[in-house]
Amino acid sequence: MSDVDVNDPCLGCAIVRGATRPVGGVLARSAGLVLHGVASPSPLPGWVVLTSIGHARALYDLDDEAARELGPFAARVMRAQREVLGAEHAYAFAIGDVLRHFHLHLVPRYRDTPQRLWGRGAFDAAPGDWRPEAELESAARALADALGG
Repeated sequence: MSDVDVNDPCLGCAIVRGATRPVGGVLARSAGLVLHGVASPSPLPGWVVLTSIGHARALYDLDDEAARELGPFAARVMRAQREVLGAEHAYAFAIGDVLRHFHLHLVPRYRDTPQRLWGRGAFDAAPGDWRPEAELESAARALADALGG
């Protein structure tokens, strides 16, 4: 996917306003952020993304309200990934090199996750690693239910 594909028009803005539905759709909202499933195939059920409602390039451009919400919201989601989905650990990544709209990936790691998919390796998953969409939808819905979404 090229930068033009996700930035013109902005994929983050499209997800926030409901024009694009990633796996699971929007799972939860706060005043400044939305939680949604990852917008590409995933090797890990429960891989979700916190995206700013307002168009902000990166963390340093978030308005004060979204910045205040980010840590507590991310912690709640990561706890739910562990408690509801059985993840052993969860990672948080805000890279922003491709999509230029603030988003924080919250990536669970399970007991059976191959070590090559730990940490940043999850982004390098091959098509053979991708989980079926129904499994991803089910995990997303379980998180939404746990978060009251």
